[in-house]
Amino acid sequence: MNIGEAARVTGMSVKMIRYYESIELIQPHGRSGSGYRIYKDGDVHVLRFIRQARALGFPIEHIRHLLALWRDEDRASSDVKAVALKHITELNAQIAELTSMRDSLEQLAQQCAGDSGSSCPILQGIQGIEPGDARAIDAEAGTPAQGRRATE
Repeated sequence: MNIGEAARVTGMSVKMIRYYESIELIQPHGRSGSGYRIYKDGDVHVLRFIRQARALGFPIEHIRHLLALWRDEDRASSDVKAVALKHITELNAQIAELTSMRDSLEQLAQQCAGDSGSSCPILQGIQGIEPGDARAIDAEAGTPAQGRRATE
């Protein structure tokens, strides 16, 4: 089958398949007489494997390792589990970081009146100013903090 058919049956875009080829996760089985890449059923299985691994959030290098393990009939399942557990640890770290970001932003949003006034704890928080600290000035930009005029 050609790349368009492979894309259709795997649910990937042609661009993604070409990308995976460029980083050597997959190799087409040559080209047709008219120059189109040729994909066989085994290639489609590899592409589906890659798609599912990406859906689980595995980075490319982990996928490369998982593909090598998948192809190795003498692999130890403990090796596969080690890759999965490492990824779980990385996901947990990302979740903790995202949770912290959400909590910080949620706190700033709760402090914001959301009215027509110019005072905004969200912008102050992003700027690194504690809400309510009218003495702080953005040293880099030279802009006054909320509640202060530039002439003061």
